[in-house]
Formats: sequence, structure tokens, C-alpha cells
Amino acid sequence: MKPAMETAAEENAEQSQEKKVITRPEMEIGRYHWMYRSSRPHRYHHVPALRGNVSPLGIQGCFECCIKCLGGVPYASLVATILCFSGVALFCGCGHVALTGTVSILEQHFSTTASDHALLSEVIQLMQYVIYGIASFFFLYGIILLAEGFYTTSAVKELHGEFKTTACGRCISGMFVFLTYVLGVAWLGVFGFSAVPVFMFYNIWSTCEVIKSLQINMTVPGDQICVDIRQYGIIPWNAVPGKACGPILENICNTNEFYMSYHLFIVACAGAGATVIALIHFLMILSSNWAYLKDASKMQAYQDIKAKEEQELQDIQSRSKEQLNSYT
Repeated sequence: MKPAMETAAEENAEQSQEKKVITRPEMEIGRYHWMYRSSRPHRYHHVPALRGNVSPLGIQGCFECCIKCLGGVPYASLVATILCFSGVALFCGCGHVALTGTVSILEQHFSTTASDHALLSEVIQLMQYVIYGIASFFFLYGIILLAEGFYTTSAVKELHGEFKTTACGRCISGMFVFLTYVLGVAWLGVFGFSAVPVFMFYNIWSTCEVIKSLQINMTVPGDQICVDIRQYGIIPWNAVPGKACGPILENICNTNEFYMSYHLFIVACAGAGATVIALIHFLMILSSNWAYLKDASKMQAYQDIKAKEEQELQDIQSRSKEQLNSYT
């Protein structure tokens, strides 16, 4: 038999312990409620907050689903993808046709011997095949980056339960940042290289305009003004004729092949510039998403530690209660 004072003290301790256990769900009464199921004891069940057209059973309405889906769309990645597709399409399509016209102009007016420009023809044909590969690669790469944008946006905003930040996902995001940076530097070189034929055609066109102005003013005969393609290094110095002067050069400038090739090279250069801008945009998006994922992973780890500590505290409280019950 225990003294009455000890029994009363143990009962008071047990009651205070029960109050500590009960007070936690009472603090979260906005998110939990009591539910009764047949003869089972009371349990806590998670109830989502009621917003908009959400029913009491937690089933979302059509409007809420649409808003949730629109909230997960990576609009910045979508704009960058459209810009990348447009730039690559302009560069590949216009560049392919412009190279074909350039070969035709060289064969007809600057290098009549096939052996003189055989190497140039092979290089241009190889560049055309490279253009096919560039178009295919960036079509797939743009879709992958858009999918990466969907994943990271959903993970950061926690729109879906299955989208959680993992170490593998962060590594993949970091890999895309590095690869996009390398491709951006490469496309800067492509942009500079695509400006070379624009410069060459612009010199030919400006020379033709000078010839026209001289013919109008009758100051200097136009036959003395020539354009030598051999100085650009695209054909050898022994190529015949290698240059065009006066009326012959003016006739070249008036052909449809020269007009189309000149303007297509300009559009191809603009497409390369648009692709560079799109890759820089992608680089900023991927870098910010990677930083957000890193912060989200730290927050998730903190929440896991906090939940573990709370579970340990509950276990300690339950063990203390069992010990008190065993003493009584």
C-alpha cells in the first residue's frame, strides 16, 4: 500500500501528462478534427484547407484544377524555348539555302574550273549536314529544358506530392546549367562566324552601288572598280577569273541568287543571335531554379529533423505515461 500523498501526486502527474498530450492537436484545430468510426477510438485525420470551389471532402473543382495547372507552367522556360526554336530554325533553314546560292555564284562568276573550288564545295556540303544535326539536337534539347522547367517549377511550388527535391534532381539541374553555358559559348562563335558571309556580301553590294553612282556622275569609269573574292580565302589565288569588275560585277549584284543569298545570310545571322539570347535566358532560368532547389532541399531537411524530434518527444511522453501506469 502506497501512502495517500504519493498516490495523489502520481495521479496529478498523470493528469498533467495527459494534458500535454492533448494540447498539441488543440493548437492545430484548423487543420485537424475528430472523426468517429464505429467503435474505434478517436483519431486525428488531416483535412485540407477549404479554398475556392473545394468541396468539404477535399475534392477540387474545375476552376481550382485549372489554376493549379497554370501555376505550374514555367512561362520563362516556355518563352526561352520558343525563342530558341525560332532562332535555330532561321539559322538552319536560311543558312542552308544561302550556302547553296553562294556555291552557285562562285561557280558561275568567280571560279569556272571545278578543281579550284572543289574543297570549298566539300566544306559547304559538310556544313549543310552539320546544320541538319544542329536542328535535330536543339529541337530535342529545347524540349528537355522545357521539361526541366516543368519539373523544377512543380518541385519549388510543391504543387504535386510526387515532385520533391532529391540529390539526383539537383545534380541533373546542375548538369543542364553547365551544358547550357558551354552551348551558349559555342553559339557565340557561330554568331561571329555567320557574320563573315554577311560582311563579304555587303562589300560586294556596296561596290556595286559605287559603280552605279559613278555611272550616273560620269566621273570615273566603272571598269576600274573590282571585287576579288580570292582575298577572302574561300578560293585559291590561282582560281580563274577570281574577280569581277565593272558591268560584270553589276550584273552579279542584279541576279536573284545574289539578292536572295545576301538577305538569307542576314536572317541566318539574326537567327544565331536569337539563339544566343535564348541560351542566355535558359542559363539564368536554370541557375535560379537550381538555387531554389538547393534552398528547398535545406528546408526539407530541416522539416524532417523537426518532425523526427517531435516524434521522439511523443515517444518519450508515451514511455513516461506507461511507466507511471506501471507504478500505479
